[in-house]
Amino acid sequence: MASPTGAVFEKPGTLRTRVEEFLRASIMDGRIKGGERLREQELCEQLGISRSTLREALRTLEAERLITIEPHRGPTVMRITEKAARDLYALRALLEGYAAHEFARLASDADVERLRKAVDALHRQAKGNNKSALLAAKRDFYDVLLGGCDNDLVKDMLPGLLSRINLLRATSFARPERLPESMAEIDLIYERIRARDPQGAQSAAQSHIVNAERTALDVLRRQQQETSDSERDRSEAKGRGGPGAAG
Repeated sequence: MASPTGAVFEKPGTLRTRVEEFLRASIMDGRIKGGERLREQELCEQLGISRSTLREALRTLEAERLITIEPHRGPTVMRITEKAARDLYALRALLEGYAAHEFARLASDADVERLRKAVDALHRQAKGNNKSALLAAKRDFYDVLLGGCDNDLVKDMLPGLLSRINLLRATSFARPERLPESMAEIDLIYERIRARDPQGAQSAAQSHIVNAERTALDVLRRQQQETSDSERDRSEAKGRGGPGAAG
């Protein structure tokens, strides 16, 4: 029904959702780093939104564990520790390995065809430079995989981990040579599924996760060392009185 005033009606969640997607993509792309504070006033001015809209979006990102909101400090992007990464990849190996096993065993031919299309889409995105689109394509691949494994508990458990998994995927893609390796591993998962080889699919999925973990941990250690070096340099500069100090 047309609005009596001629105005265009926008669903209340639309603007908030766009803000969520912008902030989520900024974190995924590394434009906002782990440990970085999100300054509400600056974001409201940058995006042209109200503080209430921003806070609604921030609550969603907090629920996804992309940020933490601390009293008297405000929102801060989660910093992924080595311990957290190891824990997450261990759970990924169990759940996604099981999902690949069950998909190969139970999925319909139509499900396998949907998985093939998801793999093809992932290959197309891997040829580009849009990291957000690449992560979205990989998420689509896992959505098909989970949808065809016919285990409601696995499907219920993984969404809560999805954003943190995406953070770690973004980290593992930081090594350029990792992407072709990752694509070859995903191709192998698909081939084992297409051959209806549950054990082979499970083994391929777990190997993919082990390799992703190794790369992500290497990147995390390097980032931690760079942060430590930067903090040491700032401390030494402050101890000398900083640039331009009288001496």
